[in-house]
Amino acid sequence: MLGLAKRIRAKILQASTSEVYGDPSVHPQPESYWGNVNPIGERSCYDEGKRAAETLFMDYYKQNGVPIKILRIFNTYGPRMMPNDGRVISNFIMQALNNEKITIYGDGSQTRSFCYVDDLIDGMIKMMNSEESVIGPVNVGNPEEFTILQLAEQIIKMTGSKSELTFSPLPADDPLQRKPDITKAKQLLNWTPSTQLEEGLTKTIAYFAHLKEQK
Repeated sequence: MLGLAKRIRAKILQASTSEVYGDPSVHPQPESYWGNVNPIGERSCYDEGKRAAETLFMDYYKQNGVPIKILRIFNTYGPRMMPNDGRVISNFIMQALNNEKITIYGDGSQTRSFCYVDDLIDGMIKMMNSEESVIGPVNVGNPEEFTILQLAEQIIKMTGSKSELTFSPLPADDPLQRKPDITKAKQLLNWTPSTQLEEGLTKTIAYFAHLKEQK
């Protein structure tokens, strides 16, 4: 894709990820933080793949003048997620709707920040429309931080589920904290997320409930 962008002189966006920060020792995570990633861990192929992609983008920018944009996307959710994609929000909603046990890894005290899909798309459009000098990386995510336990309890409450919580061992290299520093996004893109978690979950739960009814 970088080769194509170079050939036709196109602007190209890299949808990078907060996973480049690994299990961070800096909180919240600014773009200047280099991360704490295990290069040979169970999660490393995704983390390192995204980090390598950022490197390639920067090399094409520096060597060939390709107009690039790099966004580091934090946890995103919303309607049209796949119900079996393995993400925490889709897992919890499907388990709650089916009154199944909700699986929490670790003690549930690890934190995540959840960005509604409409806010993310708005950030991506603003990034692509930004000045050519704005290449990134720029964090795009919701800085409101919730524990996994809080998320599970909120989804049970909103679905009226009879689900109970069950706890399993925390996977290797699973980040204990994840929260974006969005100072750059505010300054460079005039972007902040506007959708509160409860509002976004309401729309997402309705989508999954509709899917369930169609089966």
